[in-house]
Amino acid sequence: MTWGVGIIGSGPGVAALHAPTLVRTGGDFRLVHVSDAGSGRAAAIAERFGARASTGIDALLADPEVDVVAICSPPALHAEHVRASLAAGRRAIFCEKPLADTAQDAELLVAECAAVGALLVVGTNHLFDPAWGRATHHLNALEGRISSVTVTLCLSPNDRYHALTMGEPLPSAPPAKRPPLDLDDPEQSAAIVRQLVAGLGVHDLPLVRDLVPGGPEVLWARPVPPIGFDLALRANGALVRFTTVMLPEGADSLWRVSVATAGARVEVEFPPPFVHVGGARTTVRDAQGVQTVYPIDRRDGYEVEWRALAALLRGEAAMEYDELRADASFVTAIADGAAEAVRDGAVRDRAVPDRAVREDDARRGAVRAGSVR
Repeated sequence: MTWGVGIIGSGPGVAALHAPTLVRTGGDFRLVHVSDAGSGRAAAIAERFGARASTGIDALLADPEVDVVAICSPPALHAEHVRASLAAGRRAIFCEKPLADTAQDAELLVAECAAVGALLVVGTNHLFDPAWGRATHHLNALEGRISSVTVTLCLSPNDRYHALTMGEPLPSAPPAKRPPLDLDDPEQSAAIVRQLVAGLGVHDLPLVRDLVPGGPEVLWARPVPPIGFDLALRANGALVRFTTVMLPEGADSLWRVSVATAGARVEVEFPPPFVHVGGARTTVRDAQGVQTVYPIDRRDGYEVEWRALAALLRGEAAMEYDELRADASFVTAIADGAAEAVRDGAVRDRAVPDRAVREDDARRGAVRAGSVR
C-alpha cells in the first residue's frame, strides 16, 4: 500500500530532505500536498513532485488523499499542528524535532496521540541512522562502562547543501528582522543556548539517553560566538560534552559523536545535513589500537525514519509512546538546565569582587612574563 503524505511547511528542509526522501521509500509513500504560510514556496515544491499546493493548513487537512501529515513548520507551531491534525482525524503523523517547546506540552501531545491510537514519529534522524544501531551493538558487546560521550558539531551555511539537492532555488522569503546578537546579555545568551540545544542538540540527545540513561546533571553551559554553545553534563558517572558552532563561512560541516569506554572508542561521523550520501560512518578503535571502519549504509536516517513509520502503519512494529515521552523530557530538561546555567554563570561573573579581578589579572601577567612557575 502507498500512503499519501501532506507536508505542512515549505522551507529548504522540505525541498532538500523530506520531499526527495519520500521518493526513496520503495513506494510506501508519495507526496500529494504541500502547504506554506503564504511564501509561495509550496507551489514550487509541489510542482517538482507532482503534488498539490495550498496556503495555510485547512485545505491540506481536508484533502482526502492525505493519509499522513508531516509537520515541518517552525518549531513553535509543532504542537498546534499536531493537535490540528488529530482534530482533522489523521492518525499517522510525522513531526520534525522538537515535538514541543516544553516537556509538559510534549507529554500532553504524546498522551493525546495515545488516547486515539495515532501513530507518531519524531524526526530525530540520527537515532534512525543505521550506523547508530551498529555503534550501540559494539558498545553492548564491549560490556564496559561508558566514561565519556563527546558531540562535536561545526555547521557551515545550510545554503551550501540545499543547492546540492534542490537544484533550482525556492522563491526567497523576506529576510527576518532580528536584533543583533549580544552574547554579553545573560538573558539573550540563555535564550540562544536553549534554542540551540532544543533545535540542534535534539539530534543527538536521544542517542545520549540511550547510552547514559537517568537524570543528567548540567555542569556548565555557555554561548560560543558567532552562534553556538558549549555544554557539559554528568550522567551515570560519564562526562557528556557538546561543542557546537554555526559558522557564516568556512570548511564543510563536521558532525561527530565519540563514545569512550575502558576498552575502546566508537566514533560515528554523520554526513552534512541536507544531502543524501548514505548513512554515517562508524569507526571502532580497540584497546590494542586495532581500528575497524565499517562501510557506509546506502540508507540514511531520513529514509529510515519514514520506513519506521511505514512499519508502524503496516502493524510490523509497536508504537512506543513512553520512548517518545522520555526523549522529549530528556531534551527539554537539558535545554532548560543549560539556559539556567548560562544565567547562573553570568551572575557569578558579575559577582567577582574588583580586588579579586585585579589580583587575578596581575597573576596572569606574571605568568605571561615568566615570573611565576
